[in-house]
Amino acid sequence: MITVIGNLKGGTGKSTVAFNLAVWLKLHADDIRLFDLDPQKTLTDVIDIREEEGYEPELGVSHDLAELKSLKGQEAEVIVDVGTSDFDAMKAALKLADRIITPVPPSQADIWSTQRFIKIIREERGGASKMPKVLGFINRADTHRGVRETDEAEEALGYLKHIERLDTRLYQRTAYRRSFSEGLAVFEMQPTSKASREILTLSEMLYPELA
Repeated sequence: MITVIGNLKGGTGKSTVAFNLAVWLKLHADDIRLFDLDPQKTLTDVIDIREEEGYEPELGVSHDLAELKSLKGQEAEVIVDVGTSDFDAMKAALKLADRIITPVPPSQADIWSTQRFIKIIREERGGASKMPKVLGFINRADTHRGVRETDEAEEALGYLKHIERLDTRLYQRTAYRRSFSEGLAVFEMQPTSKASREILTLSEMLYPELA
């Protein structure tokens, strides 16, 4: 299954999500492929750090769109990180996707951006009836209970058409940045942390057959 992690805005945390999901998948699936089609190559950078440090399990990453196309319909679990810096590659990945995962930070601007992203998916797939499953969730949620933006953004996300809101959140936590900079999934560096539980919950929600 080809799972694309994407959104129109930068700073949504998609590379962090893609990386953590990839490590989890590597521990649970026989065949996983990872693609970085974002010219910023943030996902590639963290994979390089992981390789330099010799962490197991090893992860490889490809930038070859033709290779991605060859995996359509295959049994491999595929994760694709895309960005708008290469719009053509992003649109090609959206056409191939079996499903699309959209991390959405808690702001009105990100809700608007997500709405435009859904429109692009619909156009690339030839209409709403031909769209793959699109799943969205609030990423980088505020940890302070008094901040209303997270609840408001999550409610707004639920009203958008052609996207299913997942009933889970990833919060704005230092553990995500720290583990990412070290080339580790958050559940590898801090297995008992709140961030670890959040990622494990998301992974099991997206891949229940492997949990």
